[in-house]
Amino acid sequence: MFHKIVLKNGLRIITVPQKSSQAVTVLVMAATGSKYEKKEISGISHLLEHMLFKGTKKRPDKIAISEPLDRVGGDYNAFTGEEQTIYFAKVDFRHFELALDIISDIYLHSQLDQKELKKEKKVVIEEINMYHDQPTAYVQSLWSKVLYGDQPAGWDIAGTKKSVMRISRQQLIDYMKTQYSASNTVVCVAGEMNSEKEIIEKIKDYFSGIKNRKTIKKPAVIEKQKKPKCLVKEKKTDQTHFCLGVRGYNLFHSQRYSQELLGLILGGMMSSRLFIKIREELGLAYYVKTSVSSDPDTGFLVTQAGVDNGKVKKAISAILEEYKNISQKKISLKELEKAKDHFKGKMSLSLETSDAKAIFYGTQEILEKNILTPKQIYAKIDKVSVDDILRTAKDIFKPEKLNLALIGPFKDKSEFQRLLKI
Repeated sequence: MFHKIVLKNGLRIITVPQKSSQAVTVLVMAATGSKYEKKEISGISHLLEHMLFKGTKKRPDKIAISEPLDRVGGDYNAFTGEEQTIYFAKVDFRHFELALDIISDIYLHSQLDQKELKKEKKVVIEEINMYHDQPTAYVQSLWSKVLYGDQPAGWDIAGTKKSVMRISRQQLIDYMKTQYSASNTVVCVAGEMNSEKEIIEKIKDYFSGIKNRKTIKKPAVIEKQKKPKCLVKEKKTDQTHFCLGVRGYNLFHSQRYSQELLGLILGGMMSSRLFIKIREELGLAYYVKTSVSSDPDTGFLVTQAGVDNGKVKKAISAILEEYKNISQKKISLKELEKAKDHFKGKMSLSLETSDAKAIFYGTQEILEKNILTPKQIYAKIDKVSVDDILRTAKDIFKPEKLNLALIGPFKDKSEFQRLLKI
């Protein structure tokens, strides 16, 4: 069970009691991320997330923020995505008010000190460097670029080194004032709570100073594709890492759950088609996985793998063959039921902790403005039929929707054309 209230200023409060837990998570989420940015301030959402831990009026430096939570063994962190920015602290339920005090303080009263900003920009640049040195992570950024190109949906969440260095303190202040406003914020508390009513009153108290302002609206994502696209990044590597997939459905599409199950059947389990084919039968890759991503305005299905530099074409051809097979022939009812049971089992396991519950309910509210319980989602999964899977596969697995992003030691530009032909 969960409860949701909306205050007069638009602030949304969600409580998720969990009697079996000794922990409680305080999570604050802003409905903003990299899709809301302009090119000249690309990465500002992520940089702001870093800066909120650097000091407030009440807690003048980063030690004053981190040490009290460390002292009680708290778990705390923040994340920036394309659509949302999350701050949370998970503590023993007896320290609930400490977590609420600190999270609300950094969200509402961060000073964004100029000296700290100068240092933190260097930290973010090292974070960018780190991901660029990890082909398994970097290829996912290239995947976004090949899908969406030069628009917010195609930019790195962290921005570029140049854009990060250009962002000023005043731009951070202005961005925070608009995007971290009351109607753009969700506060979610999940876990053990002695009195749900008292917790709601404390949230109201700690967030009493939040203002409501007109927020920045994100631009519409442009998706125009008439033929397969390919992006090759030359890099000296022992393996070639690639993302191969198709444009798919957003969160509000009627076949959204069919797409989720299709991804599981193809490469979401160790007994899935592509894991068996690519790893077990052909021995081409240590890791191969298919995932599905759906946002309010975009969606895709993608298979990622790392293979020997000389086996790229063989691996890509094998994956495409599985895409073709599943779009031409119905899967068995047994295979569908396995995917459904896997989906429900994984979701049940993933929601055992208070922080996972807070993210689960808070993210639905931010992205969809509608919350389904796990049981309600399971009911939708159960309704998916063999025909639905075939219909979805036929619709998304078309040549004009295919995309490939690849990192490997390919200096020869003709490799690009050879990959497109496949």
